[in-house]
Amino acid sequence: MIKKIPSSHNALSMAGIIITMGIVFGDIGTSPLYVMKAIIGSSQGVVETAFILGAISCIIWTLTLQTTIKYVMITLRADNRGEGGIMALYALVRKRKKWLFTVAIIGGSALLADGIITPSITIISAVEGLQLQFHNIEILPIALAIVAVLFLVQQFGTSAIGSSFGPMMMIWFGMLAVLGFTQLIQLPVVLKAFNPYYAVHLLYHYPHGFLLLGAVFLCTTGAEALYSDLGHCGIVNIRISWIFVKISLILNYLGQGAWILMQHKEGTSLPNPFFAVMPLWFLPLGVVISTVAAVIASQALISGSYTIISEAIQLNFWPKVRVSYPTTRKGQMYISSINWFLFAACVIVILMFQTSSNMEAAYGLAITITMLSTTLLMVFYLMKIKRKRRYILLFLLVYFTIEGAFLAANLAKFIHGGWFTLMLAGLIAFIMYAWQRGRRIKNQFTRFVKIDDYVQTIKDISSDTTIQKYATNLVYITHADFSSDIETKILYSICNKKPKRADTYWLLHVHITDEPHTMEYSVDKLIPGVLMRVEFRLGFKVQPRINLFFKHVLEELVANEEINLESGYPSLRKHHIPADFHYIIIRRIQNYDFDFPAFEQFVMDTYRWLTKMSTSDIRAYGLDTSNVIEEKVPFVIETGKRNILKRV
Repeated sequence: MIKKIPSSHNALSMAGIIITMGIVFGDIGTSPLYVMKAIIGSSQGVVETAFILGAISCIIWTLTLQTTIKYVMITLRADNRGEGGIMALYALVRKRKKWLFTVAIIGGSALLADGIITPSITIISAVEGLQLQFHNIEILPIALAIVAVLFLVQQFGTSAIGSSFGPMMMIWFGMLAVLGFTQLIQLPVVLKAFNPYYAVHLLYHYPHGFLLLGAVFLCTTGAEALYSDLGHCGIVNIRISWIFVKISLILNYLGQGAWILMQHKEGTSLPNPFFAVMPLWFLPLGVVISTVAAVIASQALISGSYTIISEAIQLNFWPKVRVSYPTTRKGQMYISSINWFLFAACVIVILMFQTSSNMEAAYGLAITITMLSTTLLMVFYLMKIKRKRRYILLFLLVYFTIEGAFLAANLAKFIHGGWFTLMLAGLIAFIMYAWQRGRRIKNQFTRFVKIDDYVQTIKDISSDTTIQKYATNLVYITHADFSSDIETKILYSICNKKPKRADTYWLLHVHITDEPHTMEYSVDKLIPGVLMRVEFRLGFKVQPRINLFFKHVLEELVANEEINLESGYPSLRKHHIPADFHYIIIRRIQNYDFDFPAFEQFVMDTYRWLTKMSTSDIRAYGLDTSNVIEEKVPFVIETGKRNILKRV
């Protein structure tokens, strides 16, 4: 067994808390850049004490009910061997109901789609602070340049600069707290916002007060990313550091509210209160710190997107794509196709919406769908760990009500830009569904037979010298879950396609476990010396480097004197030349003599197109291309002959 590399930051420590600041809270921590500005923009000119108190009260109680209670206190407990996120949660409960895969697909797609808006709105909001001092400065070129550099450096790894993320975010949250406190002490009346009465009063008595929830919701959009980063930092570090983060956020929101009440005059428009509370001498430095924090928040979302796609590949929700590891740091990966897709999407968002105010209209709608999906999956998780039904029902009612209200309020954003994120989410969800459904349709054509019925056949082929020797060791990837079974397509390849004589046949099976980091294997000698089966049990976060893992298995078998890997040819054996290995990858294709029903045919056409765009099994398994042959087997081989003509 190759053991999992433990994280050194999961145990509670000051270093762990500082690192958590840089990894986990970037998204939710940069929300003060645009939340109060969005609320003022949605106020329709109504800016008075009761309104501001109600808005801040909504923020405080959203951070408390949604972020603190649902995610920090409850959802973080749903860890899959230390890993979090909607895909990890789905892996915990997928055996309970088959249809839950649709919930995971919808939630994961919405999270990816809203993650495209996050770098755009955060960076634009930070750079817009320059306009308070340089009124005619062009913001878009600066923002586009920052985004371009951010995505360009991903391929080289970010471990070198990543070590500074924690201290930088500590400075950021310290700045939020100090700036907010300096305004709060000038108008302590804003402390009344802790009373939920003001939130209720705002929602029920102000015109369009309910729709204001769409702007308020922006303060908690990073809560889902917080759960996704559980595996990097651990539950204790996240919970302890959240205390400091939440205090800093609330102090800043209170300070912005106090400044608005002190500065607002009827008939005048207000600048972004986040930058307006800064002393003029501090503004340039404040913009720099804000931009760095925005970049850190964007980096966290980009890395999170890689993680989601990587997990989706292992759960068969996404086509196989090339995953690189630019550094040796645990968990750091790079997926080129996703990186440049995100970059193109961010550029389109910036050019389409141009200002953070316009982006606010598109932001938040999709993430509410993710939160509802997480709530539903959490219900099944709570059932799995046998919590009392009344508590599960209470959890469901409370958070379906809260998140349903946020969704209804955010739907008002649809025509103002929300359609864009829903369109992206729909596209991603369709790819996930088509890939998952296409694989299921293909698997309907897979037929298994008992190996015992073909033992003598395989032995005879292996020893039949009239058949030209194909390889000393012939390796197949099998999808048979039981060691007693074998696919008919493999037998077809060995016996019918072109008879293949080998000294030893190997069947390699990869079983993706519900745990994230499992790395185990077992060996079954189905026909000693002739037919061997190796079962790899890999976690859904482990890349299936089968070529590397198989070499490890062979080395251990040789060390245990279970096999001899010297060449079977006498002229090579006397020089201790290792035996040769050849891999056969069998790909099922649709024959042209039949079609699926219309919708299934559409899904299969999409699946075939996605297959062409994805990485081949050869590259995905890390196989040596010089030793691999790909064979195509039509579906009809596995479904039997169809009588379409009658002899007369």
